[in-house]
Amino acid sequence: CLGGGAAGQSRARGWERGLPCPPAILIFCWVYVRKYQSRRESEVISTITAIFALAVALITSALLPVDIFLVSYMKNPNGTFKVWADANVSRQIEDTVLYGYYTLYSIILFCVFLWIPFVYFYYEEKDEDDGNTCSQVKTALKYTLGFITICAVLLLIGAFVPLDIPNKKNSTEWEKVKLLFEEFGSSHGLTALSFSISSLTVIGMLAAITYTAYGMSALPLNLIKGTTSASYERLENTEDIEEVEQHLLRIKSKCGDGRPLSSRDRRTLHQLEERLRTLRRRERHLESIEKSWWTKACEAIRPLKIVWGVFFIIVALLFTVSLFLSNLDKALHSAGFDSGFIILGTNLTNPLNMLLPVLQRVFPLDYILITTIVMYFIFTSMAGIRNMGIWFFWTRLYKIRRGKTRPQALLFLCMILLLIVLHTSYMIYSLAPQYVMYGSQKYLVQSNKTIDGQPWNVTLVSKDCDADAPEDQCIVTRTYLFLHKFWFFSAAYYFGNWAFIAVFLIGLIVSCCKGKKSVIEGEVDDDDSDMSDDELSVYYH
Repeated sequence: CLGGGAAGQSRARGWERGLPCPPAILIFCWVYVRKYQSRRESEVISTITAIFALAVALITSALLPVDIFLVSYMKNPNGTFKVWADANVSRQIEDTVLYGYYTLYSIILFCVFLWIPFVYFYYEEKDEDDGNTCSQVKTALKYTLGFITICAVLLLIGAFVPLDIPNKKNSTEWEKVKLLFEEFGSSHGLTALSFSISSLTVIGMLAAITYTAYGMSALPLNLIKGTTSASYERLENTEDIEEVEQHLLRIKSKCGDGRPLSSRDRRTLHQLEERLRTLRRRERHLESIEKSWWTKACEAIRPLKIVWGVFFIIVALLFTVSLFLSNLDKALHSAGFDSGFIILGTNLTNPLNMLLPVLQRVFPLDYILITTIVMYFIFTSMAGIRNMGIWFFWTRLYKIRRGKTRPQALLFLCMILLLIVLHTSYMIYSLAPQYVMYGSQKYLVQSNKTIDGQPWNVTLVSKDCDADAPEDQCIVTRTYLFLHKFWFFSAAYYFGNWAFIAVFLIGLIVSCCKGKKSVIEGEVDDDDSDMSDDELSVYYH
């Protein structure tokens, strides 16, 4: 539909320049960040930083389907190259995609190791000391220097790490893939950048295992089960307030004749007063939510939420089954551990790997599906982060709540999402390896027909591109080569996928056993200040 000749070439290059639709992505990121940003503690620089970091991650993920589209569009459905797609043009288009990847990845390194840490430590210092700005900048730079050192170490390791991989006997396909890697990785500078990004992708894999896998089960089941009624919760909360007040009166009556309370009674009195303070805050929040138009609107669309929940759980199960079959295929038919479990062709049927090449023929159906997958990962990751909070081992650092998230927590949130989106490219490869590697490309092979054992007719038939195809007949995507530049990272991704499946199944069991969420789940905690009461009212009204 794009046309052939010079017109087809220019339109293919046009997709490289205008593909990610930055305005739409920026609008989405702005709405997303503003939804969770604290109305009382909002900071302009942290907001801009969070929006920019999330937008860069989404634009980077948008390159994947375009990379696949370009290599697929160079060939006709019968397996022959199009007239305009000669060797020079193909190389120029592939290099353009490659340079786009490295530009965006360089920006990601800048955000992760310099800009986000600097903004975070600047506001941490601002909270502790309201002194002059110069002192805050100096302290932030001092802490940021540690991140810059880590980045420099990763770049140095990447520049000099050996890429030679031991060959297995009789593995001619792997030798062919290795030659592609050697040709692709001739520059030490690009290799260093690739190593650094791969290191961040491993961290993103850990974040995806922690948050995305749990969110994929928690989000749909929460939509299906819904939340408890605000009026019912308010009635229970009122009963709890009366019970605590009566207990307080009983303790205070002990000192009615002037006798001092025992240390045990004083501790109990303090705990009850804190409990009463929290219950009264819950009362104010429940009253605010019960009267809000937002709650009434949510009750009206309750059937739609159930439908979405059922759809999301079906999609999650489809992803999990596809990921399991893909990993099982690698375990049975890959080149082994020292090759990063790279699969040379597809041996087990994978639903998504079958569906995506079919959709790729009708542009832009595959682009829409890949975008949907990326957005699904983001929303499920956000659901996991919101349910669990941001933790450092066993210590919870921040809570993510609508309209009440601190600037530092927003920066943490967007960095985690940025790392998860980096890992999304490999997740999609795991779900549909053949599609990510070759798209819908085909190549021509000779088919010999025989009569009574004698050659009778020689014809050319088209076959889907795989590792057995001649090197000059199938073009490998830049994404695939970038993802598998270092075999040890690919091996880590392989074992990470098994962990992802295990965490998803555990989260599914836990989410099924849990009851309905409170209508103010996570919105009111004992360590909140009374000043935050106004924020929820502002959000709902």
